[in-house]
Amino acid sequence: MNWLDYSLILIYFIAFLAMGYFFKENKNSNDYFLGGKSLSWFPLSLSTMATQLSAISFISAPAFVGLKQGGGMKWLSFEFGVPIAMIGIMVFIIPPLYKSGIVSVYEYLEKRFSASTRKLISLVFQISRALSTGVMVFTMALIIQAVVGISFHLTLIIISVVTLIYSYQGGMKAVVWGDAIQMIILFAGLIICLIVGYNMLQELNEFNGFATDRLQVIDLSNFGIYNNENYGFLPMLLGGIFLYLSYYGTDQTQAQRLLSAKNEGTIKKLLLANGLLRFPVVFVYCIMGLIIGYLVSNIPEFYNSIEEVTKIHYPNEFAKNGIKPDLMIPVFITKYLPNGLIGILMIGIISAAMSTLSSTINSLSAVTIEDFFNNKKTKISEKKYMVLSKSLVIFWGVVCILSAYLFGNSQSTVIELINSISSLFYGPILAAFVIAIFFKKVNHIGMNIAIISSVTINLIFKYLPEIVYFLNQGTFYNGSKNIHEALADINIHNIPDLFWIWYNFTGFVIAVVMAVVASKLTPKVQAKTVNTNHHLNKKSFANKEVFILASFFILIVVFSFFIPEILN
Repeated sequence: MNWLDYSLILIYFIAFLAMGYFFKENKNSNDYFLGGKSLSWFPLSLSTMATQLSAISFISAPAFVGLKQGGGMKWLSFEFGVPIAMIGIMVFIIPPLYKSGIVSVYEYLEKRFSASTRKLISLVFQISRALSTGVMVFTMALIIQAVVGISFHLTLIIISVVTLIYSYQGGMKAVVWGDAIQMIILFAGLIICLIVGYNMLQELNEFNGFATDRLQVIDLSNFGIYNNENYGFLPMLLGGIFLYLSYYGTDQTQAQRLLSAKNEGTIKKLLLANGLLRFPVVFVYCIMGLIIGYLVSNIPEFYNSIEEVTKIHYPNEFAKNGIKPDLMIPVFITKYLPNGLIGILMIGIISAAMSTLSSTINSLSAVTIEDFFNNKKTKISEKKYMVLSKSLVIFWGVVCILSAYLFGNSQSTVIELINSISSLFYGPILAAFVIAIFFKKVNHIGMNIAIISSVTINLIFKYLPEIVYFLNQGTFYNGSKNIHEALADINIHNIPDLFWIWYNFTGFVIAVVMAVVASKLTPKVQAKTVNTNHHLNKKSFANKEVFILASFFILIVVFSFFIPEILN
């Protein structure tokens, strides 16, 4: 990087600070957290996509496809559940939530169950979102340091401070329009990398096709039950549907955008746009990963550059696994793109990280003040509300930075790590809303038990091999000799280790079962109802958006089946 690249990055930061100032006039909670419900589907669609398809996708998805051992185009199967999830949100979830007139999506749970249920599920969201965002910010800062040479701490501070300032000043409008701009920059950077990489590929005389094992998308024989069985069709479809239902429909970072829309028609357009556009964008990510991964494998200088950076900045990972796949795109940018374009691409990476961080701290601030401070018993004035809201933006920004230092350093690709963390919580959160809407006899006692038990069981299953391993070593267990000897006979490699996508499904099912059972065991506790005048009927499904999304699901599955033949 030279003066031109640094100048472009500086101009970008100044522009975003100015944008926060431009949107600083926020009179109340409706303005600050919902943009006055004046936002159209176009910026909301770009904002929604920017939060999900952010820096982790730009860097980690191509790395998974092109370099990671056991990776490849199978990452594309992560998108199969998106169109189906968009239909579910459009038909089942959004109508009752939007008509409730809420700011925090978890407020609906208080109306249906109790204040304790609302606070419990809000707390689950806050913990999971802060942890996953911390991982993302940490990784982006570390990669920028490794490739560009800017201090890790300085990078982390600059990204966090600039994001905090424009989020603090501008509220939801600044977040949404900032995300829209960042998505455009990111996609432009994606196209630039794809074109440059393709031209380099054409210059390689010995190119004879991509590795066959990296081209397969659909694997019908893989069920994701053991650790080496990942990305099969069934787990990716079922787990993906429940993940995206929860993420887009009940996660405050996304649901807040839906609640910011002008009307339900705007929401339908937003969901339709996301359901149709995500697959082609991720497909481009994957193609870029194939091309640049091939270049790494066939250009010694390229491979050596990644190896050198890995040795210096990730010595432990290099000793165990070799080169770090997440470095592939940043090294490619700085090594093979001209100055000026390097600056634009680095802006794309930085802006994508800022997009996720700004969305997270705004949403965390919204749910914290709405779920813990501004309730029926302790209603606060608008002036105090705004002061507290902005203070919470700063608070959650600091928490995300601290969680970055605590949880960020991992040997997985960052995109897998973030999804594996979130998947432990998404199923129970989704179950709470589905039960609230459709299970009229479930009471708040049953729901609270279900949330706690489903999250706990997911955590136990996730870390069961580690628990047994430590017990087997006598690290955590000092019990009888017989039990210890029995544990010694367990082969840890034979313990089922569910692929992380399944936890979205298992968490949902466990929560529903536990809620129903616990409610039946507490019949004296009356279940509350919420009247939103929303009635499910044939007309709910008989609309063009549902038909288009269902048809698109079939299309992308069929297309993915033939990808190995198309690309070879």
